[in-house]
Amino acid sequence: MGNMTGMATQVVEMWGRLKAVPGGDRVFSRAFTWKAPYFRSIRPRFVQVGPNYASLVLPKRRAVQNHIGTVHAIAVCNGLEAAMGALAEATIPTGKRWLPKGMEVSYLAKSTSDLTCSAETDPDDWTTGPDVPVRVKATRDDGTVVVEGTIHLWVTDRK
Repeated sequence: MGNMTGMATQVVEMWGRLKAVPGGDRVFSRAFTWKAPYFRSIRPRFVQVGPNYASLVLPKRRAVQNHIGTVHAIAVCNGLEAAMGALAEATIPTGKRWLPKGMEVSYLAKSTSDLTCSAETDPDDWTTGPDVPVRVKATRDDGTVVVEGTIHLWVTDRK
């Protein structure tokens, strides 16, 4: 994919340093939500961050539940966007920038537990642009996929 420096390297290096220490995943997660404060509402805990893949746990708690006691669909989408954002920051080629331009998701099952939200791309997706499809899914503790879809990124030269 070529030389990756700048923000991508910073995110990957920070994750690499912090995941190795007790509580480091929580420190990384707090730093990530400091940069993008809206994500604090779901209290994500990143599990894996690297080029072309990122995942986090979205805890099921009262603040993100809907009227039937499951994780609200928009909270799930927030978790998927956070995973996508970490992936994008860890993957974006030098001299490029990204912006989400759309999200398509399907709700497949009730979100009755903590959820693992993941985002994944193929390395070639970043070289054929400007549209980069990011595959996203949210999975319950029992392995059931509750939401899946695609977040489309617009990747252009940095000005």
